Amino acid sequence: MDQDINKIYHNNFGVSFVWKEEQPKKKSPKIQLIFRDMGFYLTRHEIIQFQKQIGYVKSIHPCQCCKSEERNRFMLLKTPCNQVDLAINALELKEIDDLINGTLFHLELTEYITKICRN
Repeated sequence: MDQDINKIYHNNFGVSFVWKEEQPKKKSPKIQLIFRDMGFYLTRHEIIQFQKQIGYVKSIHPCQCCKSEERNRFMLLKTPCNQVDLAINALELKEIDDLINGTLFHLELTEYITKICRN
């Protein structure tokens, strides 16, 4: 499978990548995010929306240091897919946040480098 994808970012919780077959066809292909045995096929704009929703959940659950509650799934995270919400715990929220932020960082870095190389 590694030969079929261009990995963008990964952590211990998940991975983001673009299918190689889509890259030549589209200027801005959809990105596959996989974590917790689920896959989301999202545009960059949808990933940014997801990032904002994660920020919102973090703001209403500011104390993520409580060890007794970090394994309990007590937070509801809306996804860019209207029909799908995730019940998550503090550790999963942290890992999803890292996956989203790392993905967006690498996308922006690639775009920046591409623009510099054109000049």
